[in-house]
Amino acid sequence: MNVSSTFAPAPPGERPARQRKPDWIRVKAPTSKGYGETRQLMRSLGLNTVCEEAACPNIGECWTKKHATVMILGDVCTRACAFCNVKTGMPRAVDAAEPEHVAEAAAALGLEHIVVTSVDRDDLPDGGASQFVKVIEALRRTTPGTTIEILTPDFRNKMVGAVAAIVAAGPDVYNHNLETVPRLYPTIRPGARYYASLRLLEEVKRHDPRIFTKSGVMLGLGEERLEVHQVMDDMRCAGVDFLTMGQYLQPTPRHAKVADFVTPKAFDAYGAIARAKGFLQVASSPLTRSSYHAGDDFRAMRAAREAQLAR
Repeated sequence: MNVSSTFAPAPPGERPARQRKPDWIRVKAPTSKGYGETRQLMRSLGLNTVCEEAACPNIGECWTKKHATVMILGDVCTRACAFCNVKTGMPRAVDAAEPEHVAEAAAALGLEHIVVTSVDRDDLPDGGASQFVKVIEALRRTTPGTTIEILTPDFRNKMVGAVAAIVAAGPDVYNHNLETVPRLYPTIRPGARYYASLRLLEEVKRHDPRIFTKSGVMLGLGEERLEVHQVMDDMRCAGVDFLTMGQYLQPTPRHAKVADFVTPKAFDAYGAIARAKGFLQVASSPLTRSSYHAGDDFRAMRAAREAQLAR
């Protein structure tokens, strides 16, 4: 049976109450026509989106603008991270038609920039890397003007070959999230290793320094300020160009609790420090997510690099 995490639900009558969100983190329920059209398109093509599966708070805004983050390789993950709402269990077979369906969706939505992510597929010999390659190739054939951003898992024990294959396919942005500070990995991201994720980001730059790299962290899980600063330094040492920082929100009572709702002022301060450390682009706010305003941020990052090279 699929479950959304390894945490067992509390007995009836003892389930913890949801934490009340501060005003700055609340969003309106999606009701627009554009939202409905985007949802229907994804359904008709049999595509999953991380917007729905991860219960993203920005889904109403993004889908109204017909922006969606496609989640390939199914909707069942082989891991059970304490922060993630995606189902855990034994995934189904890889859909051979999926790459073409992603390209059809990009064309139908008229996307200038697309973000493609996936569940962890530790059951596959290459961790699912070949499907990312096929999606990139399909997008290049169908919508050659669309810039492509991929958000991959860590490809545990298969990372070197997986990264080499994906980089060779030529995405414009390679994103892999560190998610949190190393001290919290055993409880928040138990199936991953912090330094393995850093190495993945380094490998991307080693294979092709021209590809923009991107990574993100969630705040509000109990991290300390100086730990966040150290993660920024680690990312810069790995050559990461773009940092995203957003507020962690507890998907269900079974998941890790929110330790703190970080204020917008604190996010601004983190953003200023990140920019001072040399990131080409920084997105830091309570509602920031990896793919939130990704197209606009990509264009700003590209402009920043061009300005840097022109000096």
